[in-house]
Amino acid sequence: MLFLTASCDKKRVFDDYKPIKGTWNKDSIVSFQFEQNDTVTPYNMFLNIRNNNDYPFNNIFLIVNMQQPNGVTITDTLEYMMANPDGSLLGKGFSDVKESKLWYKEKERFPKPGNYKVSIQQAVRKVGDIPGVEELDGVTEVGFRIESVESKE
Repeated sequence: MLFLTASCDKKRVFDDYKPIKGTWNKDSIVSFQFEQNDTVTPYNMFLNIRNNNDYPFNNIFLIVNMQQPNGVTITDTLEYMMANPDGSLLGKGFSDVKESKLWYKEKERFPKPGNYKVSIQQAVRKVGDIPGVEELDGVTEVGFRIESVESKE
């Protein structure tokens, strides 16, 4: 079974998840570290969010930092839709847990060889409120994935 799963995922270069215990605090940063020495090939990068029916919003705001080996950090503030207008969760899954594979960077080349660090922080706000949501319910795991643009045959 493991062989079948691995052989069907030829595009995967890096794929890791971190659990969120209970709620995702606005000050809690989820980080992933990886080594990348290929500066020529383009890659697709994704943020993966697993959430359940306790997730109270139809969207999510994330602040994502990518620190390069030379110490340069690129920061992006991103918004993704997480639910349909009727409140049903987007994403894949057969139970009440859905996984959303969210585009982060498309056909991106890594500028420097070495160790990279990606940090993800939730920045959800209620409409009309200036301070962010302290404790975000319903997110069970946060993941980061890198895929080759072309599958390796």
